[in-house]
Amino acid sequence: MQTFYSNGKLLITGEYLVLDGAKALALPTNVGQSLIVEPIDTAVIEWTSIDDQGQKWFDCIIPINELETLSFDDEISNRLVQILSKAKQLNPNFLSKAEGYAIATLLDFPIDWGLGTSSTLISNIAQWAEVDPYQLLSLTFGGSGYDIACAQNDFPITYELINGSPTTQQVAFNPEFKNKLYFVHLNQKQNSRTGIKAYRDANKTTASEIQALNQITEQLISTQNFDTFKSLLKSHEDLIAMMTNQTPIQNALFNDFNGQIKSLGAWGGDFVLVASERNPTPYFQSKGYLTIIAYQDLIL
Repeated sequence: MQTFYSNGKLLITGEYLVLDGAKALALPTNVGQSLIVEPIDTAVIEWTSIDDQGQKWFDCIIPINELETLSFDDEISNRLVQILSKAKQLNPNFLSKAEGYAIATLLDFPIDWGLGTSSTLISNIAQWAEVDPYQLLSLTFGGSGYDIACAQNDFPITYELINGSPTTQQVAFNPEFKNKLYFVHLNQKQNSRTGIKAYRDANKTTASEIQALNQITEQLISTQNFDTFKSLLKSHEDLIAMMTNQTPIQNALFNDFNGQIKSLGAWGGDFVLVASERNPTPYFQSKGYLTIIAYQDLIL
């Protein structure tokens, strides 16, 4: 039996522009996904996915010798076949034995949280297949790859594409005021591929915009002043709003909130970062948002 594990992720700065070479601050989470591989005698993959409550949410059986031509009626099965096929394309020795495998994936977080169900799967399968996870991501889901970097690092990082190559650097992001930072789930999951397409359709990023965002990221990492931190979050929101023709989430839903709120990743769903002098739990609960997590309870 083999077991592989990858961390979840939160993109603190650089959403959208990280695709075009901006430097992003990303944080691995203390929850992720495991992949357990057990050989079996039959040349099939018996796949079972288990959620954070221990309940099966997906299963299928994939004949290994039909991997290149197999088609299912559901999107999840077809996506899984695609990932396994591309992994085999990158490493022809993968799935080349006569045996099959019983596979179990175990999520540590609710599937609708947007912490990286897909990226942790790509990372784990890449480890199992002994292939480059960034190449596997490119051949399947696409995206910048920051989520793969989080999956395989246990510390805050900056991530950027330099001449198209993923570049990760550990950073000392450990603000004195982290007890004033919270993550709030917006009760809906955002499809990052949809968000990326909308960004691509609406915008051509300039070097000056990337430079402005990089400066915000660098200052966010280094500042130990809470008011400065909140101001930088707002500047980031204003910049992305201008570039993507979207309304910042605080203006749209929480304009009476005393603090600063920033979208994380593709706008419109998943988690937001909340910077607040007081515990904002009563405020968000009163508006129907019940998942409020303190920074130190989610970040590695």
